[in-house]
Amino acid sequence: MAIQAITSADEFKTFVEEIKTQEGYREPIAFGIARVDRGQKNAEKILQANFGLINWKENYGSAAVFIKSLQESKIAVDCSSSEFVVTLNEGFIENAMAAFAPLVSEATQDAHKNIQVIKALANMEDIGKDFRIVFLFEDIAPQSVEAVYLKLYALSLGKVALRSVNLSGAFGVLSNVAWVGNTPYELDYLRDNEIEMKLKGTFPHIDAVDKFPRYLQHIIPADNTRILEASKVRMGAQLAAGTTVMPGASYINFNAGTLGAVMVEGRISSSAVVGAGSDIGGGASILGVLSGTDGKPITIGENTLLGANSTCGIALGDGCIIDGGLAIFAGTKVHISNEELAKIKATNPHVTLENKNLFRADVLQGLNGLHFRQDSTTGQITVRRSTREVKLNEDLH
Repeated sequence: MAIQAITSADEFKTFVEEIKTQEGYREPIAFGIARVDRGQKNAEKILQANFGLINWKENYGSAAVFIKSLQESKIAVDCSSSEFVVTLNEGFIENAMAAFAPLVSEATQDAHKNIQVIKALANMEDIGKDFRIVFLFEDIAPQSVEAVYLKLYALSLGKVALRSVNLSGAFGVLSNVAWVGNTPYELDYLRDNEIEMKLKGTFPHIDAVDKFPRYLQHIIPADNTRILEASKVRMGAQLAAGTTVMPGASYINFNAGTLGAVMVEGRISSSAVVGAGSDIGGGASILGVLSGTDGKPITIGENTLLGANSTCGIALGDGCIIDGGLAIFAGTKVHISNEELAKIKATNPHVTLENKNLFRADVLQGLNGLHFRQDSTTGQITVRRSTREVKLNEDLH
């Protein structure tokens, strides 16, 4: 049985509603169709998933059409599982085209993008191997490579907020591969064919060996966003428009990123988030959830400066400064004079601070207007109310 061509928009709406009422149907929270790269040695192993379009809590009508098109092409869809992934066949494309028939002519760059996906696939030959569809019905730990990639896309495209999706176990799902441009190679395949490939001159130029691809292999950034070295941003990072990532010591890990125009010349580790107008100086490092924060992700506020080669191990509010070369961890002891403590309290009236002069740095987490300094004669780390305004050069962002 196949879907008969729908003839009008009203008929299409009725068709979709009928699908949603079938027993066991559940709307997915996310779905998409991906072209996958399979292992050169093990074709059952998925190495990478390229999504032309992902849907996150949207386009439920298209999800219904896709599920029905699979069913009518003799593929049972399990909506009761947390995720469902399957290879497409020609029948799926034919059914989807029939269902979308009254809307196909309206599909443009800005409208009906799921139909654009189906139209593109309809013009391709032999899709029965390289294309897979994935539905996520719950946001739990991903079970498939396709599910991991869908979530990484959702993060990098800004469809979801940083630190808001479950990526537990993603490292165990993905394979460690050799990246040659945008193509992943199984390491075992390269080892098995190393001698012949090198003698023939066909051994590839390997750009990286990692489980995650680079951000720019999958994402087109905003027009005013600059990434000067592709290796500096990992897929799953989220870069707000206006962010500049300089070469050298800079790096942005997956599930980390910026909320506005930010200058990045240092490291934004996994799950760290940086507010608009802030400057992560050359070689500066924001600790990630696996590097000394007891699993607590760090947020840096707006218009904050991390000086060159500094280390930040606590959350900071707006308008803060850590001087160059200074390392501030949760347990770092800092001195605050009575005068400066009064100023800090006035700036942060919602916080209660004891009337003393020596504090652990984590007591000050998230406060605004802090300036961490080190006395060059005594080595004592002090905190003052910041009097400097951190302002990025608008011409560069």
